Amino acid sequence: MIDPSNHLVVVRGGGDLGSGVVWRLSRVGFPVVVLELERPLTVRRTVAFSSAITEHTVMIDGIEGRRVESTDAAVAAAQEGSVAVIAARDVPTFPVPISVLVDARLAKQKLDTARGQAPVVVALGPGFDAGVDCDAVVETMRGHRLGRVIWNGQAAVNTGVPGEIGGASAERVLRAEYQGVIKWDATFGDVVERGQVLGWIDNDAVTAPIAGTIRGLLLPGPVSAGLKIGDIDPRFDPAAIQQISDKALSIGGGVLEAVLVWLRALHE
Repeated sequence: MIDPSNHLVVVRGGGDLGSGVVWRLSRVGFPVVVLELERPLTVRRTVAFSSAITEHTVMIDGIEGRRVESTDAAVAAAQEGSVAVIAARDVPTFPVPISVLVDARLAKQKLDTARGQAPVVVALGPGFDAGVDCDAVVETMRGHRLGRVIWNGQAAVNTGVPGEIGGASAERVLRAEYQGVIKWDATFGDVVERGQVLGWIDNDAVTAPIAGTIRGLLLPGPVSAGLKIGDIDPRFDPAAIQQISDKALSIGGGVLEAVLVWLRALHE
């Protein structure tokens, strides 16, 4: 019988999509450690384990995320059933072997994750070639292939156009028009009108491109031009900001499938 608790999973990136992966794996009993930046670039912070970096602890759909400061503490927290979150750009050495490495950073290009860093390496979205750069790729583009596991080849090419939600696509995403320091007047769950001032980059106003509910805001601080800084949900459902998205759960299911296929083959 396969015992998930014997297999440490390390996930690079604890944003909202990566958190769907983390939640699925932790929910079935895998000990999970998340590697994040010291200042995460997550926008949907209310449903992201990366928020533990600044908040120290978070609770997402019944699973606790806890910031830790060492790999020993990370393994201990993960084995206790919490999701351990540690600030680390690279994959550190842990006191127990890593069974699974997941690249959930959604950089849309291959970075420094490589096949062989763990017995099974899974990557999300475009930029990776399954069988070459990693063992499996999970499709992240909305549509009938969302969440599918690819064992040979690549995910769909990045179009640069966000998926449609409530009839809105690119217009629901806020991006920094300028380099500077961002601060917000609005907060999560606010219902806003088109053109409403949400915050400021230095002395320049950031306004809502559409009406809806604010479900994503980048941490206040420095931003570069073009960076995604916010997300407005046109469905006017404030409760949704506290729920892992259907897309994140679908992708999480794909990663869980890939891991279980590997484990079944390992025990045959």
